[in-house]
Amino acid sequence: MTDLDDDDDLPDSGSDPTPAGRLRIDKWLWFARFFKTRSLAAKLCNGGGVRVSGTVVGKAHYAVKPGDVLTFAQGRHIRVIKVVALGSRRGPAPEAQALYEDLAPPVREEAIQDPYRAPPAPREPGAGRPTKRDRRALDQLYGEE
Repeated sequence: MTDLDDDDDLPDSGSDPTPAGRLRIDKWLWFARFFKTRSLAAKLCNGGGVRVSGTVVGKAHYAVKPGDVLTFAQGRHIRVIKVVALGSRRGPAPEAQALYEDLAPPVREEAIQDPYRAPPAPREPGAGRPTKRDRRALDQLYGEE
């Protein structure tokens, strides 16, 4: 038996280039169900929209490990997430929620006070388009059925 027969010395051709105990950030965000597709997660990472422990990430192949704190925008909210575990697949929601700890849960829509959104203008009764009730009252007044 020669040294070439020993498979432990040969590099694995199909292995993932990320070190053990780490996972690509775009893959982790997809596993944790923050994005519908991995390409959406990669687009955010490549655009510099994700921070890992305060450092801006510019590549989707950045490796995250348990204990890292991720900060990124999702919709109108800023998410602050602590990586608890690395996933092995994109599983159901309870499995995905076990991968992270939400450090700043999003604020409910009712609690958001948008300074640019004005309250609806007051409207006098009878102003604007008639309602169905008003139309029926007019039909009854004119004798139409």
